Amino acid sequence: MAMTMTIDPGALYRLMAWLSPAYPVGGFSYSHGLEFAVEHGLVKDRIGLVDWIGWILERGAGHADGVLFARAHEAASIEDWAELDAIADLAQALRGSAETALESRQQGEAFLSVTRRAWPDAVLESWTQRRGENETALCVAVALAAATAGIPVAAALGAYLQAFAANLVSAGVRLIPLGQTDGQLALAELAETVAETARHALSCPLDRLGTAAAGVDWTSMRHETQYTRLFRS
Repeated sequence: MAMTMTIDPGALYRLMAWLSPAYPVGGFSYSHGLEFAVEHGLVKDRIGLVDWIGWILERGAGHADGVLFARAHEAASIEDWAELDAIADLAQALRGSAETALESRQQGEAFLSVTRRAWPDAVLESWTQRRGENETALCVAVALAAATAGIPVAAALGAYLQAFAANLVSAGVRLIPLGQTDGQLALAELAETVAETARHALSCPLDRLGTAAAGVDWTSMRHETQYTRLFRS
């Protein structure tokens, strides 16, 4: 039987706005190590790009962010702020390189900053005050906003992971380079991987959380000293 979800049109509008490429969080400037992978011939075409991003979703930051997102949404929905603090701290630590940590933190802070201005909410203001100088990873920031807006976790998580994949596809289109049609074919080919990553994340407890994407972490570390760079990670 197909699962159905009912989302308030206003909440859906917010979700679409927040995860649009036009939302000013700077996602276009990060490649998650893909820039080094392309320069050194590890990713050469659409097939390679789909495999690379698929692994990140299934075993890397996509998987980790998905689990953190689901648990953060759960904590925010019941207003368990101590648990959300712990999840936010874990999300800060759970990155394999300095650049991917920067990617997550800066986008998270940018998301909270613009969302508090464009979609004012007392919970987001309170959270920002609570965290102080402790930054919030993007997955936790979006989960908190979604929970506060009453957006069901399954819908919010699926949209978040699709946006994550789409950003990496966009980077691949510019780096390899690929045509725009190949980029959309890659995104279509990743649809089931995105859906499966979301399904697994919804039921995965934090004590089972881990990653196995050492190659991606390695390319991100090597990117730190890459001679010419278009991207910040």
